[in-house]
Amino acid sequence: MVSHVTTVAFQGVEAVPVDVQVQIAPGAVAFAVVGLPDKAVAESRERVRSALLASGLSLPPKRIIVNLAPADLPKEGSHYDLPIAVGLMAAMGVLPADQVLDYVVLGELSLDGTIAPVAGVLPAAIGANALGKGLICPGKSGPEAAWASGDMAILAPRSLIALANHFKGTQVLSRPDPKVREDGGPLPDLVDVKGQETAKRALEISAAGGHNLLMVGPPGAGKSMLAQRLPSILPPLSPRELLEVSMVQSIAGELGEARLSARRPFRSPHHSATTAAMVGGGVKARPGEVSLAHLGVLFLDELPEFNPAVLDALREPLETARAVIARANHRVNYPALFQLVCAMNPCRCGYYGEPGHQCRRGERCATDYQARLSGPFLDRIDVRIDVAAIPATDLALPAPTEGSREVAARVAAARALQTRRFADLNVPARTNAECGPRLIEEIAAPDADGARLLNDAADAMRLSARGYHRVLKVARTLADLEECPRVGRLHLAEALAYRQAGPRLALAA
Repeated sequence: MVSHVTTVAFQGVEAVPVDVQVQIAPGAVAFAVVGLPDKAVAESRERVRSALLASGLSLPPKRIIVNLAPADLPKEGSHYDLPIAVGLMAAMGVLPADQVLDYVVLGELSLDGTIAPVAGVLPAAIGANALGKGLICPGKSGPEAAWASGDMAILAPRSLIALANHFKGTQVLSRPDPKVREDGGPLPDLVDVKGQETAKRALEISAAGGHNLLMVGPPGAGKSMLAQRLPSILPPLSPRELLEVSMVQSIAGELGEARLSARRPFRSPHHSATTAAMVGGGVKARPGEVSLAHLGVLFLDELPEFNPAVLDALREPLETARAVIARANHRVNYPALFQLVCAMNPCRCGYYGEPGHQCRRGERCATDYQARLSGPFLDRIDVRIDVAAIPATDLALPAPTEGSREVAARVAAARALQTRRFADLNVPARTNAECGPRLIEEIAAPDADGARLLNDAADAMRLSARGYHRVLKVARTLADLEECPRVGRLHLAEALAYRQAGPRLALAA
């Protein structure tokens, strides 16, 4: 007799069904797992054996074969423990084999028979719901799985004994409730920033349209402080976006206590990050920072200190909103629609172009430092601003009256306008930054004066085709902030000013 249990293998955020086939047959005593398992799956034999023994069951002295089909699909991770154990219990007659077929099963077993949480429960639950099946998962992962659907059957036992008692009818496992993580404390507020009105304006524009932002200035000017306050003016995640973000976090094992958060991700990797850490990869092709920042912010502080190859690896995700990791035997695709925010000093000593300071190596210091940034990478940044140092006298002034709440209200209104526009056009975009060339030319067609200015500026600034369309995107956002139906000359003039590199960045590639 062969018992069947359904589980999943993960390819990116997609859950691929895997059929766990268990056969107990006469022959030499053996316990083999086949079907291209990795080391963690192969070791499941000992965990399953010990967990069953701790639950009062012992494996029969027969030949046990576990096949993970399809056999040519790599099986990675410890979540195969529970489906193998359930398949064995069904083959031994402890669990009803026909009822087990109605569920997708995943979970890691401890030696005492308890079920430990695993990564990827939310994508597995969504995949199970698409198959018309229920889900059996670890007890601590139940609140995460409950977000997949309000009416699918979910069993979240804490041990093998609890699962067996449920099917026997001696213990009823209640359906877990979805939970939201209580984020600790309020976000940093713009009211803490004194001065820097130009930088605050650029931050508001970037938040309203989802535009990439680069801030250049001397040490201590407040670049990092401004970037850290960007999440406070971004709108919260919608229910659909919440699931998109949480699926990536679930695969990466970063959902704390199996609870979801409505806050947009804010990732700030150190400049020593490798290409695999930034874009994704490694032995198991895990999601990188660009995917963990999906629908949120990726902040790169001290930008030129990053390896140039790492920065250039961001060019494809910035353009396609996907991170594609190719391996010899499989190809993984992760979502990566993020807003890039960068901060940098103008030179290695930090004070090039700053009044009252003289760079020790002069222009060469800035030239060598900024040469680490490639032209194609900078071409993908919509808004570039100089952030000058704040005089000490300004720090003694009272705090500004306008904080993140007021700015967030304007950002929310601009984004709501964009949402309505894209819904009327039946376009799946969320912000102006996501628009393709044809769409942005349609929705941001300037008036006659604006068209003349844009054409003249495109020739004078030698804008690339990408730069031309990104200027239109920023101008469309500026018009949305003012609730103007048409892009005008003033909007284009301001957008072009943000596109043109400031004096501190004039030497970059």
